[in-house]
Amino acid sequence: MQVPALDRSSPVPLYFQVARRLEQLIESGELPVGGRLENEVELAERLGVSRSTMRRAIQYLVERGVLVRKRGIGTQIVHPKVRRPVELSSLHDDLVKAGKRPTTQVRHLDVRPACGEVADALGVPEGTEVTWVERLRFADGEPLALMHNAVPLDVLRLRRDDLEARGLYELLRAAGYVPRMADQVVGARAATAAEARLLGDARGAPVLTMTRTAWDAGGRAVEYGSHIYRASRYSFALTLTS
Repeated sequence: MQVPALDRSSPVPLYFQVARRLEQLIESGELPVGGRLENEVELAERLGVSRSTMRRAIQYLVERGVLVRKRGIGTQIVHPKVRRPVELSSLHDDLVKAGKRPTTQVRHLDVRPACGEVADALGVPEGTEVTWVERLRFADGEPLALMHNAVPLDVLRLRRDDLEARGLYELLRAAGYVPRMADQVVGARAATAAEARLLGDARGAPVLTMTRTAWDAGGRAVEYGSHIYRASRYSFALTLTS
């Protein structure tokens, strides 16, 4: 295992640099899921850092759900976190691009009148018919996100089979409604008991939240979404420039 050199002149703490480099090796597959990490003494010597720095880096990855400590086994690699760029794309597309295997369970799908919040987001009169869908999205067989979406009925008539086989944005593009612009808000909160059960987490576990309204090139609102993601398995990545 070759770990990139640390930048000791950087204001970024050494433990965080160590943790990010280990996480990059896990995401690239050089450190395989299910494998064991070298003990912290050997890793500290290899990287030229103190045991306390190494211990803090490992604990950071344990808290993020990337590593787990098992009695009699050591520190085991559990799963790389899915990192999603904040751009106008669907989770299904992003998982495929990241080399993950997305699968979808459609829990509910029905046509209903848009409530005030959804109608305002879509820019349609309250009571306009929309298809409301609840999906549980998996990555490599592990639950990752619980997603609720509303699509105006005159934009696209959604079918359960299509949603289980393809991403929503792929279906919109095929229907001629290509999402071009969106308003998106990202937040965080604790999972309810029902949400935690579906996502395979403990009640009160942290989840990331995202609400989005997307429009096509003609300014037509084509979908509204309200999603939650497991914070231990998922993050949003942003590139900032000045």
